[in-house]
Amino acid sequence: METREIVGDSEKQIAKEWFEELRDMICEDFEKIEILKDSGEFSSRPPGKFEKKQTFRKSKNGEDGGGGIMSVMRDGRVFEKVGVNVSTVYGNLEPLAQKSLSSRHNIPGLKEDPQFWASGISLVAHMQSPKTPAVHMNTRMFWTKGMSWFGGGSDLNPMVENEEDTRYFHNELKKVCDKADKEYYTKFKNWADEYFMIKHWNEPRGVGGIFFDDLNTENWQKDFTFVKSVGRAFLDTFSAITKHHMKKPWTSEEREWQLIKRGRYAEFNLVYDRGTQFGLQTGHNPEAVLMSLPPIAKWP
Repeated sequence: METREIVGDSEKQIAKEWFEELRDMICEDFEKIEILKDSGEFSSRPPGKFEKKQTFRKSKNGEDGGGGIMSVMRDGRVFEKVGVNVSTVYGNLEPLAQKSLSSRHNIPGLKEDPQFWASGISLVAHMQSPKTPAVHMNTRMFWTKGMSWFGGGSDLNPMVENEEDTRYFHNELKKVCDKADKEYYTKFKNWADEYFMIKHWNEPRGVGGIFFDDLNTENWQKDFTFVKSVGRAFLDTFSAITKHHMKKPWTSEEREWQLIKRGRYAEFNLVYDRGTQFGLQTGHNPEAVLMSLPPIAKWP
């Protein structure tokens, strides 16, 4: 992927503001779910609310490295733990991060001038009910002086697969992909199936979705429009799935299996996830980087 398309400060600012707007939309929607009259097993609890905390990235030379806002809801009626992070970080890439990027890109001049800028949103939701799937979504923009690109995706992680949910989730993502490019869905679905594989167990993390990286068609506005549509589709689809399942009763055996599946989820994020590795390599707040980990998990 090489391009000479000029992407400057105005595009960066537009992308940053969208990720923050999407965060606000998601937090508002999830808090509305929490206050529904009959939300299931924990309806008698006070509804959950997001708590926000500023995060910072430490650069080795002591200069400002950017940061973001971590929004976390814990112990709600429906959401056991959900985190929605937005961040904008910048500075010079350390050699380890340069090596990681260079393994996928031929970035012109990166070694001589390792400046970078990155902005994005990342969400992981772990639900109270084992009948309601966990979910992940992130979208981001990455910039260097040599090139820029988008990445992200969304994948569903049920405790026990529900074919209706899987079909609905994938169909909605396919609509978004097809609107942008008829080849996107198959390409990005296959990428998700490969990426979200827990290799040491030889099992998928969930039922997949889409995953994309290095997206640069040399039409920034087209790529950005697609990224926005992925975020909107995630919110509409997951909210509908959550409302459909949250009132259903569950058993102690189903809860036990949920905790075991969460253990697998944690293993993937700690061992394989690119975002986790990049965040820790570049000095971002570990609490924000590790927000995706479940509140309770088991390893039998």
